[in-house]
Amino acid sequence: MTRFSMGLSAIAIAVASVWGSGATAAAEPSTWPARTVRFIVPFAPASGTDITARLFADRLSARWGKSVVIENRPGGDGLVAINAFTGAANDHVLLFVPVGTFAVHPYVQDKVPYDAERDLLPIASFTTLFLAVSTSTSLKVGSVADFVALARAQPGQLNAAATAGGAEFLLAGFLRSSGLDVVRVPYRDILQAPNDMAEGRLSLAITSLAVAQPHMQAGRVRVLAVTSRQRAPSAPEVPTAAQAGFPSLELESLVGLFGPRGMPIELREQIADAVRQVGADPAVGARLAATGQVVDVRGPRDFAAGVEDQRSRLAAIARLIR
Repeated sequence: MTRFSMGLSAIAIAVASVWGSGATAAAEPSTWPARTVRFIVPFAPASGTDITARLFADRLSARWGKSVVIENRPGGDGLVAINAFTGAANDHVLLFVPVGTFAVHPYVQDKVPYDAERDLLPIASFTTLFLAVSTSTSLKVGSVADFVALARAQPGQLNAAATAGGAEFLLAGFLRSSGLDVVRVPYRDILQAPNDMAEGRLSLAITSLAVAQPHMQAGRVRVLAVTSRQRAPSAPEVPTAAQAGFPSLELESLVGLFGPRGMPIELREQIADAVRQVGADPAVGARLAATGQVVDVRGPRDFAAGVEDQRSRLAAIARLIR
């Protein structure tokens, strides 16, 4: 069996597994939360995921009567955060993460140090995060097609970067399918990428729209497309990847909360209900729209189905670049 096929079978989160397994002790839903809740986030403060986590954490804290704190653990392609989460084995320590962050691990890691099916139990999605394909205005390109033409005319002279996880995988697939010789630049903190684009040191980046938008509004970075199936409400003038003529750049970025091994479905449903009530607040939707996101709350079962859908898309990219 190939490493690719082994990866597909090893971490597949079948919708049925939403019920969870294992012997981790968990609080009864009626007594949860009994103390401070921690959301572990795999990105630095001010990233799109961090903004969402903090917005919901404040409102959930008020609803639950217990503090909800954000713990930022960037680095290691998301493994630093995931290891901290799985190591805690605590139903008050939850993982707040875009699905793509861990869904690519079987394809980019020699050994995945956790079992996604057992260790990352879907609780609720919170948002769909718009990913932006951005370029330096110094390149004077107005579309994805323009960038491709420039890269083909200057092989090896342009560079590109992407947020770790699904976005980075998406970039690799785009470069391969387009036949581009573009240098990949690794970032520990992707928040630096727009600054480098603004200064002309970086040619292209795939990041959350929240990260790129302030630089776009300042006229220092041009957003060529968003990778979602719909245009971003905060940047309606920007086409989707498919509208730009590059469906290979299409990828939904679902962001949500995961519980530890053994967390019962009843508790996950209870948490999802609280998330749903917070997400229904128009003020929350407006705040997220301004940061390049839309509220997309799904309970454990529907969220598990969304995980599977995104994994299928990443698997298709893996077949392309392997």
